[in-house]
Amino acid sequence: MNNKHPAFGFSTRAIHHGYDPKDHHGALVPPIYLSATFAFPTAEYGAACFAGEASGHFYTRISNPTLALLESRMAALENGEAAVAFSSGMGAIAATFWTLLRPGDEVIVSQTLYGCTFALLHGIGEFGIKVRHVDLTDLAALQAALGPATRMIYCETPANPTLRLVDIAAVARLAHQQPNVTVVVDNTYCTPYLQRPLELGADVVVHSATKYLSGHGDITAGIAVSRHAIAQRIRLHGLKDLTGAVMSPQDAALLMRGLKTLALRMDRHCSNAQAVAEALQAHPAVQWVTYPGLASFPQYELAARQMKQSGGMIAFELKGGIDTGRRFMNALKLFTRAVSLGDAESLAQHPASMTHSTYTPEERAQHGISEGLVRLSVGLEDVADLLADVQQALGKCARAVARPTLLAAHAGK
Repeated sequence: MNNKHPAFGFSTRAIHHGYDPKDHHGALVPPIYLSATFAFPTAEYGAACFAGEASGHFYTRISNPTLALLESRMAALENGEAAVAFSSGMGAIAATFWTLLRPGDEVIVSQTLYGCTFALLHGIGEFGIKVRHVDLTDLAALQAALGPATRMIYCETPANPTLRLVDIAAVARLAHQQPNVTVVVDNTYCTPYLQRPLELGADVVVHSATKYLSGHGDITAGIAVSRHAIAQRIRLHGLKDLTGAVMSPQDAALLMRGLKTLALRMDRHCSNAQAVAEALQAHPAVQWVTYPGLASFPQYELAARQMKQSGGMIAFELKGGIDTGRRFMNALKLFTRAVSLGDAESLAQHPASMTHSTYTPEERAQHGISEGLVRLSVGLEDVADLLADVQQALGKCARAVARPTLLAAHAGK
């Protein structure tokens, strides 16, 4: 398939973009190029590759035919010009930061971030880069925070784990009124099937491709998508020289396999999560639940405008707080207690003691991550089975919460 077919739909591009079997001995599945290095027909050609004057492959830390196909496909799905593949999502984020930021620069970040991203940002602060947390849902606050040293605005939307949204188009409009400000969006929770930040004005999109893009929990991978010039800088500086976080050709092949079913899987993740969120919201043991598909979600209108569907992630808290939350997690039988997300299997985890334990308790409170918050990654199982598991676990929590109340009432007689 030719690389430029905008008329083709999302799944067609995910399956076919950039590859024609007739160019590869008729192989329907793209071959995996395991070579670390590549031969030059002449010394002059090799020199031209190193000088950036020729586009051939010469070392897999910089480029590889299997990775190049994946990158072309991801750029097509995000509607970007170019992409760079990494060995992890944190590799993609770190390479982007180290490429685009310098000592004396300021990066404005949203209030809630994945724990390791939060730790990385505060780590680069030790190298003379100022990190400022701003409520990006408050455009007046963002306008006031923008200054001559601002070089980047970074956000997750939906945010991990609170699911808070950022209006990408509005933030990008404000940012681009200033010179030299790059808007970077982590699109891991949505994937390009549900949301395409570049179309809304963002400059760079990053992914932990370990999650929904792969969908099978058997690789770690990252992606950055942007314009050609920015992507090339990230490749030759952030990837090649600063992090070396290169994706293996085998993982690239597995990731492309995952992309073939991305649309089908995301539809199922979303419909299952909607049903689980509604069941949680209706249960008397639940203190609150946040999910973009619920009418009670504070940013419901923005979610409907910015996202194709509401995603597969749910955050909630039970009455009784952290103790009841742990009781709920331990009572689950079908949901697996594990970190990560986007797998076929449904997962449950406690951010305060797991993925966001890099925050201090005071920082978690400041950034909206309550101690009792439970995060669910709703998988691809039959929805009736998921609902039954959630209901039986909630039932045990409800009895535990009611027992102290009954004892107190009895003691008062």
